[in-house]
Amino acid sequence: MTGVGETLEDRISSLPDELLIKILSCSATKDAYTTCILSKRWLYLWTSIRNFSFANRNYRENFTSFVNYILSRSVSPKIQKFELDYSYCDVESRWQITEWLNFAATRKVEHLLLWSTDLITSPFPLPQSFCECSSLITLAIVVGRFNFDDTVIAWKSLKSLKLGNFIIDDYKIAKILSGCPVLEDMELYDLVVINGPHRLEFMSSKLKTLKLNGQWLINDGSLRCMEIFAPYIQHLEISGGLYDLKCILVKVSAVVTAKLAFNIMCIKDINYDYGLHFDPEENSCSGYHQFFRSLVHGYLLTFRNVKELTIGTWLTEVLCMLLFKGTVLPEMKCKYLTLELHVKRFNLYGVAGLLRASSHVETLNINIYTEALDIEGRNIDLSTKSLEDTHCHFELSDLVKGDDIDLQNWILFGFPNLKNVKIINSPGERCFKDHFKQGFDKLLKLSEFLLNNATVLEKFVITKGIMCKICSTNCVSTFLSQLAEKLFCCPRSSTNCVIIY
Repeated sequence: MTGVGETLEDRISSLPDELLIKILSCSATKDAYTTCILSKRWLYLWTSIRNFSFANRNYRENFTSFVNYILSRSVSPKIQKFELDYSYCDVESRWQITEWLNFAATRKVEHLLLWSTDLITSPFPLPQSFCECSSLITLAIVVGRFNFDDTVIAWKSLKSLKLGNFIIDDYKIAKILSGCPVLEDMELYDLVVINGPHRLEFMSSKLKTLKLNGQWLINDGSLRCMEIFAPYIQHLEISGGLYDLKCILVKVSAVVTAKLAFNIMCIKDINYDYGLHFDPEENSCSGYHQFFRSLVHGYLLTFRNVKELTIGTWLTEVLCMLLFKGTVLPEMKCKYLTLELHVKRFNLYGVAGLLRASSHVETLNINIYTEALDIEGRNIDLSTKSLEDTHCHFELSDLVKGDDIDLQNWILFGFPNLKNVKIINSPGERCFKDHFKQGFDKLLKLSEFLLNNATVLEKFVITKGIMCKICSTNCVSTFLSQLAEKLFCCPRSSTNCVIIY
C-alpha cells in the first residue's frame, strides 16, 4: 500500500504545470527554488514563477549571487510581483540594484516593493527602463536615495505609490507626480525635505487618497512650513511625529474622510534634543503653542463637513486648551468618528469637547494603545512623552484639570444620534499593567459618560485583547474585562443598549 507521504507527493505532482507554478509563485523565492530537488518533474518549474521575493535574512552572505542566479534562469515573460530588500546587498555590489530593476521592467512587472533597513548615504541612479515601466500598478520604495535628475518618469499605469525614508525636495515630488497620470493613492512618510519653498501640489483629479505619515524633517533652515494644495483629494491622513512642522492645508475642499493623528513636540524639547539653547521660563513657548492651537482649530473648520473623522491623542490635549481659552469648536457633521487614544495620555475634557461638537455621530470607535518603541527601546510616539520627560510645563495645570473634570456635572449635553460604540485595543509595545490605574479611570469615566448620555445607543462593544508581548499574559483582556464589569452596572439612558464583551 502506498504511504501517505508518497500519495500526497504524487497528487501534487500530478497537478498541471500552470497550477504548480501559481503555487510556487505564492512562496518565498528561496523556498520555490529548493523544490528543484524533489524530482525531475520539479527541476525547472521554479524558473517560471511570476513573483519574486528577495527578503530572507538566512541567505544574507550570498545575497547578491543568489539574486543574480535566480534572475538569470527565469523564463517567465511577465512578472506580477517583485520584492527586494537590498539592505542585504553589500555596498560594492549595490550598482547591481539598477540591473535587477531593469530586469523587472523588461519583464513588465506590475507590483514592486523596494526597501532597505540601512540608511543610504550616497544616491544611485534608477535605470531609465524602470522609470518608464508602463506596466507598474503599485510601487513602494522605502529608504532610498535615488537620483531622478537625469531620468524621465513615465509610470503610465501606476495607481498606488508609497515613498518612505526619503531625502527629497518639492521638485522631485512634482516630477514624480507629473509622470503618474492615473495615480489614485499616494503615501509619503518619514521624509527629509530639502530645498524649499515646500509646497506640495496634488493637482490630478485621479488622485483620491493622500497619506502623510511618520516623522517629517525640513532640513534647510526655513520656517518649517509645508503647504498642501490638493483640491481633488477625498481621503486625507496626517499622522506620526511631525516635530514642529507646520502643515498648512491650502485647498482640500473635496475631502470626505480625514485622519488627524499627528503630534507636535514643544520647541523646548526639540532644542534640548538637538543640544540647542532654550529659554527655561514657563511661558517662553506660549506663542509657539498658540500657533498650533489656531492651526488645529482651522483643521476642524476645514473638515467640519467630512463624513468620517479620526482624531489622535495630541489633538485631544490641544482641544482641551482651546476649550479652556473659551474657543467654541465648530459643529462637526461627521457620522463616523474614530478616536486613537493613548490609554493614559489622552485628555478627557478634550475628548468630551469634541464629542459635544459632534452631535451627528452615529458610530464611535475608540482605539486605545500603548507606546510604540524603536529597536533600542525608545518611545517613538511623541504624543506619549511623559510629563517627567518634557521640558515644557506651559498649560500643564489646565491639562491636569481637564483629566480630573467631572464630565456629568460640567458638560450637560446628549448624543441624539449615537447608535454604536466600540472600544478596540490596538497592539502596542508597552504592557497595559504600566498604565492600568490612570488609563482605566479615564476610560471608565468616558464610557460611563457615553452610556449616560447616548439616548438611542444600541451596542456598546468592548473587544477582547490579545496576548501581551511584554508580560506574556492577557493583561489587556484583564483591563477590558474589568471595564466591562463596571459598565454592566452603569446606568444607561437608552433602554435598547446592549453591552457586548
